[in-house]
Amino acid sequence: MDLAFTPEDRAFQKEVRDWIAENYTPDLRAKSAASKNGYLDKEGQVAWQKKLYEKGWVAPNWPVEFGGPGLSASERYILNMELSSAGTPPVSPMGISMVAPVIMAFGSDEQKKKYLPPILRSDVWWCQGYSEPGAGSDLASLQMSAVRDGDDYVLNGSKIWTTHAQWADMIFCLVRTSREGKHQEGISFIIFPMTLPGIKISPLPTLDGPAEGAQEINQVFFEDVRVPIAEALVGEENKGWTYAKYLLQFERGNAYAPGLRAMLNKARKIASVEEADGEALIRDTDFARKMAQLEIKIDSLDATEQRIFSALSAGQAVGPESSMLKCAGSETQQAITELVVEAAGTYGAPFVRDNFALAREGANADLPFPSYSVTAVPSYLNYRKTSIYAGSNEIQRNIMAKMVLGL
Repeated sequence: MDLAFTPEDRAFQKEVRDWIAENYTPDLRAKSAASKNGYLDKEGQVAWQKKLYEKGWVAPNWPVEFGGPGLSASERYILNMELSSAGTPPVSPMGISMVAPVIMAFGSDEQKKKYLPPILRSDVWWCQGYSEPGAGSDLASLQMSAVRDGDDYVLNGSKIWTTHAQWADMIFCLVRTSREGKHQEGISFIIFPMTLPGIKISPLPTLDGPAEGAQEINQVFFEDVRVPIAEALVGEENKGWTYAKYLLQFERGNAYAPGLRAMLNKARKIASVEEADGEALIRDTDFARKMAQLEIKIDSLDATEQRIFSALSAGQAVGPESSMLKCAGSETQQAITELVVEAAGTYGAPFVRDNFALAREGANADLPFPSYSVTAVPSYLNYRKTSIYAGSNEIQRNIMAKMVLGL
């Protein structure tokens, strides 16, 4: 595979860099630096995504017929690389990267016209209703019921680990519409507003210190919630498992390498400032070895991602490769956050939630600690989840063993 950029690619790279320099303002940079996972609050996130929308870059993988920019594979790679390298907030995936491809592939013409344009404009915030208490990695065991009553489904049950449900206007949800046959055969994929009567959102606290109302995950309860079947059901009834697997290819098949490079560069900058035995930590043999090992992993992942995404641009499905990317990417993320905590040293421990809130919300005076220490431990704690969500890495290895090795 020829990885050299063409003159046209270099020109596009300059265009992206110039746009970032103009639109990624100092205020946005400061807010991103004080984020434990890179995302902003809802207002800031939507404002940033609308900037990308106005430029035409918010959904680089969307087909042109649905509003995509028609970028080449190399241009999509360059855009992702430059945005990640600059530390810009990642686009919230729930609408643009997850439910939208399902609607494109399996939704009715009415659903495509109704939902895709506002998703592209970031006018509507989505959340995902997949996992349940007792049905996480074993998702086929889900029990939330959708019982037909005239032209409606009546929903009862709960969903858990629902990211930013408190901000969501809409939810895409897996529900049980039949209890006959195998578990997978009775699941349907539905979409509906989060404002319907009978929906209750309960925040789930996490160790990384979210502010009140800004929690990342929630449990959502549904009690006799009525949704019109004609509007809510995507595709065919009891075919939701097929659609869910299709969606998970997009959830798991993300490009990790550009973001990982930005994370590792943060560790390198901290280690260039902090000292060990009278000299910069970056010169410590053991620390340098860890840095080199992670850089090799990122280079390997980068080459693999380029190969896979090149195949995607030729119309091939991701398949089990998405499981490989998810395992390698998430575990490298965790390793880098551990290295950042090591580099921050005593500034990173103990984690003081008040310090994190002070830096995130802004202060009138200089902070009494290095700015890089603010997110060191919160990020470490937050990234513990990456090897669990989107299907635990143990499940991903089972998928690879079965689909790749035939075991």
